[in-house]
Amino acid sequence: MPDRPDRPDRPAILLDLDGTLTDSVYQHALAWRKALELGGIQLSVWRIHRRIGMSGGLLAESLARETGHELTDKEAAKMKQVHARLFAAQMGDVRLLPGAKELMRHLTKLKVPWAVATSGALASARPLLELIALPPSIPLITRDDVQHAKPDPDLWLAAAARLGVAPESAVAVGDSVWDLLAARRARALGVGLLTGGYGQEELERAGAYRVYEDPADLLLHIDELGIRAS
Repeated sequence: MPDRPDRPDRPAILLDLDGTLTDSVYQHALAWRKALELGGIQLSVWRIHRRIGMSGGLLAESLARETGHELTDKEAAKMKQVHARLFAAQMGDVRLLPGAKELMRHLTKLKVPWAVATSGALASARPLLELIALPPSIPLITRDDVQHAKPDPDLWLAAAARLGVAPESAVAVGDSVWDLLAARRARALGVGLLTGGYGQEELERAGAYRVYEDPADLLLHIDELGIRAS
């Protein structure tokens, strides 16, 4: 069969950041709880955790509605600022997830096109980017670059475009149902990780083709995604 120029021999990999490369989901949940409390909204951490992975504004608005609050744009923006400050104060407790650096190095070694796409703004994501030591040659898409963050497909679509590949030729890796819903809407192949606190069945229902424990487990089985050493 002749080569198809529109079908690369290996997929591009689009990686989420929080909960996918860094063990930071629960720090975000705690920071949001405090930010919401300061805004007069009392919610349990488990409810907040279920929204981590959404854009900050959408998260704050959806959680506020659960308690009967209607946030103004100014109030939502203030909560996002407070959350960013509280999260930054916890950066000393954030670690890389097992296999994160090895996965990134492996993709680079094999010359697999890859990018990072996060629902966070660049200002709040910068400490995490320093932690993972993202190479300057790797495309980074943040909330600042798109009109809507996850669960809308904009971040994955922008990451694929930055790599010059069709979304259908990309694998989007994330740890939340919002990552996978966005991948489905972008028509990318979704892969889930258990590192965000969602169960395998939840991730599969949201569209995950495969679910792995963490980046190390994904790297161990990366051939299942059509990525081979030769």
